[in-house]
Amino acid sequence: MASLTEILILRGIVPIENLDSISGAWGEDEEAVKALVAKGIVTPVQLASARAAQAEVPFVELAEFPVDRTAVALVPAPVCRRHTVLPIGSVGDLLTLAMADPGNVIAIDDIRAATRMQVRPVVAEESDLRMAMDRYLRADSELSDLTSTLEEESAPSNDLVVAGAEQVEDDAPIVRFVNLIISQAIQDKASDIHIEPGEYDMHVRYRIDGVLHEMQSAPKAIQNGVISRLKIMSDIDIAERRKPQDGRMSVSHGGRKIDLRVATLPTVWGEKVVMRILDNSNTAVSMDKLALLPRNFAAYRASYTKPYGMILVTGPTGSGKSTTLYTTLNEVARPEINVITVEDPVEYRMRGINQVQVNPKAGLTFASALRSILRSDPDVVLIGEIRDHETAQIAVEASLTGHLVLSTLHTNDAPSAITRLTEMNIEPFLVGSALDCVVAQRLARRLCDRCKTAYQHDPRELAALRFGFDPNQPIPTLYRPVGCAACSNTGYRGRIGLHEVMSVSEQIERLAVERASAAEIQQVAISQGMLTLRQDGWAKVQHGFTSVEEILRVVA
Repeated sequence: MASLTEILILRGIVPIENLDSISGAWGEDEEAVKALVAKGIVTPVQLASARAAQAEVPFVELAEFPVDRTAVALVPAPVCRRHTVLPIGSVGDLLTLAMADPGNVIAIDDIRAATRMQVRPVVAEESDLRMAMDRYLRADSELSDLTSTLEEESAPSNDLVVAGAEQVEDDAPIVRFVNLIISQAIQDKASDIHIEPGEYDMHVRYRIDGVLHEMQSAPKAIQNGVISRLKIMSDIDIAERRKPQDGRMSVSHGGRKIDLRVATLPTVWGEKVVMRILDNSNTAVSMDKLALLPRNFAAYRASYTKPYGMILVTGPTGSGKSTTLYTTLNEVARPEINVITVEDPVEYRMRGINQVQVNPKAGLTFASALRSILRSDPDVVLIGEIRDHETAQIAVEASLTGHLVLSTLHTNDAPSAITRLTEMNIEPFLVGSALDCVVAQRLARRLCDRCKTAYQHDPRELAALRFGFDPNQPIPTLYRPVGCAACSNTGYRGRIGLHEVMSVSEQIERLAVERASAAEIQQVAISQGMLTLRQDGWAKVQHGFTSVEEILRVVA
């Protein structure tokens, strides 16, 4: 049997001269291969393909392979996860099994014993296999079984009495149900979990890539137990059901610590619970991952590299404002400067940064916290959100006294931020002097790279949409969503930011002092080169990142 390195050489992937630098290249095949991958000479896919050739079995790419869900159901999920294998098809009594290591005879024997079928191994690249396992070995079936069990065990209840702490803690099925909902949401890369009580049942929805998806329904009888369990985990008063409450919890998933921000809201059918998933692994984002166009990046960088001034990021809830601000902090934070944040709540923990949690019950509001931290010798201050006159006033004064101030504001576009601050009774001349840059932001779904298809859009429709292409040039090639296994047949996978970056020039500063309208400010900003959100969106459509329909969905 040929070694892996010999197969890679025969395929022309590894030049023979590179083998001299690899310790044990001929004697220790596995060590040699690891060295090749570490040096970037061989990709994981090429290595997996070589393993398949060595074992004389087929190699499959699971993202494009039509996996048979009936075959997946033949093997219990714990067995698949223990051996890192996935059944992907069956014909008669022959089961096709995707494996990272085709020489794992123990796994093959276990699967043969569990299914009483003959096993035909195929090789898949390990990360591709793990992604497919996460996609197909879902907790949905377990949740369905669990809700059926709970429905049988629970007596019907017409009143809304909240279960006590001891009762919920001892109720193992409820605990399992809650844990499954949270772990499945993290696995599906959801940003929010909605637990919504109805008249006859309780619904669970996940927000994935900005769109809500119905995931699970549960019997009304377990509603109180589930909500009480979530309240206990979030350190929320379970006896208070008449007013909204906020809390926070931390869970471990796949060896990572994930924080969840929890909010309850009384409705006519009981308390609705919304959990925002705060994955700290997403905070280490580099500026290039924000997908700013060159003009926007240059304008934004010119602002955040200044030693003082105010930068505002605006947009609705869930538009990626926090990610942009934390990425900016990541760029400016250095050991020689003091960075302090005031947040409600602290969404992401960052090393080397002093983060303050607002606590209104203890008298620590945004305004009082800001006054205190300005006496703590900060260089950069991040304010979670400017909500009132007092916070805005202190933030403006801080930016005028040698501090770089970063914050968020709820406005529809960048020019509206100036009028919003003046509506908060901040003197217009202070707004013009303090404000250096405003970034309006939205998130659009990114087209799946595996299944998107090119097409020519009707030029008359593009003109009606103010697409901004040159009619004298060929019609640009655009892309539309199709749907495949990799993107769960949605056509989209992940999200991309749309930005409107407005630098506050002298002319815009004068308009602020004159209390000009947002429309007048916008007109001047566009004349100075600002790209509107829609123009930025059209540019990203032309780059093949997203679709025309998606831009129309998220941008007015």
